[in-house]
Amino acid sequence: MHLAGGLTTVLLGPVQFFTQWRHRYPRPHLLVGRLYLSGLLVAATGAVGLIASSPAPFAIRLAFSATALAWLTTVLTGLVAIRRGAVERHRRWMVRHYAVTLAPILFRLSLPFAIAGGLAPSPALIAMLLWCSWVVPLLACETVRRLAGLWRATRVPPPGAVPLAGAR
Repeated sequence: MHLAGGLTTVLLGPVQFFTQWRHRYPRPHLLVGRLYLSGLLVAATGAVGLIASSPAPFAIRLAFSATALAWLTTVLTGLVAIRRGAVERHRRWMVRHYAVTLAPILFRLSLPFAIAGGLAPSPALIAMLLWCSWVVPLLACETVRRLAGLWRATRVPPPGAVPLAGAR
C-alpha cells in the first residue's frame, strides 16, 4: 500500500511541473493532481501502519514520522493555497512537497554511500539520514527560491525596456 501510493506520487509529480502543459490544459493538471493526492493518501495511510507496527528503535520511528508529517504538511499547505486562489503560493508549496516526496529515494541512495564511506549502519546513522533526506532538499529549495528572488530584484532592465502590466 505504502509503496504503490508512493510510486504514484513519485511518477506523477514531475508531470505537474510541465509549465506549458499546466497552462494549456488546466483540467488534466487538476485530474493528475487528484490522482497524485490519492496516491499520497494511500502511501501516508500505509506509512502510518508501518511506523506504528515497526520494531525499529524510537529514533528511526521518530524520523519516519517527521518525514510523513513534513510530507502531509507541505501538501496540505499547497492545497489550502490553491483552494484560496493563491496559485503562486500553491506552486511554491508543491515544489517543497515534491522535494519531501523524494526523501525515501534520497535515503535509499545515501545509506549505501554512507556505508561505503566507512560508517556503520547504526540506528543513529539511519535516523540522521532519514532526517537529512527531506530537510536538506527543503533547505536547498528554499535557498534557490530566495536567491532567484534576490537575482530578479537586482536585475536592471535593459535600456528602452517596457515593464509588463502587473509585473513586479
